[in-house]
Amino acid sequence: MSELEEFRAEVRAWLEDNCPEEMRQPLASNDEHVWGGRRWEFSSDAQRVWFERMVAQGWTAPAWPVEYGGGGMTPAQHDVFKDEMKRINARSPVSNFGFWMLGPALLKFGSEDQKREHLPEIARGEIRWCQGYSEPNAGSDLASLKTSAEIDRDHFVVNGRKIWTSYADRADKMFCLVRTDPEAKKQAGISFILLDMDIPGVSTRPIQLISGESPFCETFFDDVRVPRANLVGEMNQGWTIAKYLLTHERDNIGGEPPGLLKGRDLAQMALEAIGKDEAGRLDDPMLRADIARLEIDAMAFRALVEQTRAKAEAGEGVGARSAMLKYYGTELNKRRYNLMMDAMGGLGLEWDSERTGGGRYAREWLRSKGNSIEGGTSEIMLGIISSAVLELPKG
Repeated sequence: MSELEEFRAEVRAWLEDNCPEEMRQPLASNDEHVWGGRRWEFSSDAQRVWFERMVAQGWTAPAWPVEYGGGGMTPAQHDVFKDEMKRINARSPVSNFGFWMLGPALLKFGSEDQKREHLPEIARGEIRWCQGYSEPNAGSDLASLKTSAEIDRDHFVVNGRKIWTSYADRADKMFCLVRTDPEAKKQAGISFILLDMDIPGVSTRPIQLISGESPFCETFFDDVRVPRANLVGEMNQGWTIAKYLLTHERDNIGGEPPGLLKGRDLAQMALEAIGKDEAGRLDDPMLRADIARLEIDAMAFRALVEQTRAKAEAGEGVGARSAMLKYYGTELNKRRYNLMMDAMGGLGLEWDSERTGGGRYAREWLRSKGNSIEGGTSEIMLGIISSAVLELPKG
């Protein structure tokens, strides 16, 4: 056996022995996702056991260096690990914005002290992070942000407001973009800082969506004092970090479908709702063709995702290609939910019915509409693809 084959055998055997059966089932709701953090409480023994075993292995962040709490896997080993996790439908033991976005940014731009302070506690699920980017007048045009950070000796004094801050009311810490030079051009006067959500002057207010549920919040800063040691990278160079981090956010948003459809086969859901024809096929030829078309497009998308991740792990820049992943992945997810609603018919629109788990079908269908807004609208993504990927002339 090659070294990689031996590694696969070891990972497969360990997962079979250590992943509880309950942790191999699709999430019944987003509440079953393990976010971690200071206030996290496990909903079952299986959830806790799976988390603790994976933390001990360093496999909550398998590709991070061992000295920062990770598993130290090579890119090839990481691919094998993901394959084996997917093979048994193993749930992620813990995940939040610290894993998806801040961790990669700290590995690239953070000081050694910052890496050793923050990365291990992320890998151990001890801290839950949120992202302070968008503002009421700085969404897709993020570089127009106004939240200020003025220097007062060894601290920044932060004032302003963020919006659409996912899980800000449940997070322990925030990575945040602030304006440290109001006289500079938009992108040139921005810095990237880290702050604790329970320090004086930080407050949050939830935002409700049409679905009746929402992770979003407004976040307010009123003379918040943040140590200057919490600056990541150079002063007024935060836009470079912000762009790098956005590639990881867009990759994540455009990835696997959340909620009801995560780990579930859409065709099987349609069969259960509609039934089979005499040939054993879905008894709706138009919907059957639409689902087949979606699955073909999804396979092409997964191939693009794997190609892009392979390039990233090989040290090649992803850059504007992340806009392709974000655009196509989120539009694909909206198509999935539209087809789910087509299959469910009137039942899918029931809002408070016990037959639909309290209206889960309708709520998640409505929530999917936000996929093409958060992390940069589809229109903005198409503009980036046009200019930076296809290099089409502007006009």
